[in-house]
Amino acid sequence: MTATALIIFLLIGAIAGWLAGLIVRGFGFGLIGNIVIGIIGAFLAGWLLPAMGVGFTLGSPIVTSIVYAMIGAIVLLVIIGLIRRA
Repeated sequence: MTATALIIFLLIGAIAGWLAGLIVRGFGFGLIGNIVIGIIGAFLAGWLLPAMGVGFTLGSPIVTSIVYAMIGAIVLLVIIGLIRRA
């Protein structure tokens, strides 16, 4: 992975984490925490969704990547939020 690809990946994860934090109220970790969760969620979604056979495109590859990462971040926020409440 090149440095440019890594920076783009981190930016996509940061945007996805911020959006996931807006969607999943009550399970958030603040702005910085949600951005970190988004980056981890991007890794999770990049591995999990293709393994499950889920594939879709929304026009631009960047938009599709943000949506994938946001799905991963939402799943991760909900799981972590449920664990914290237990």
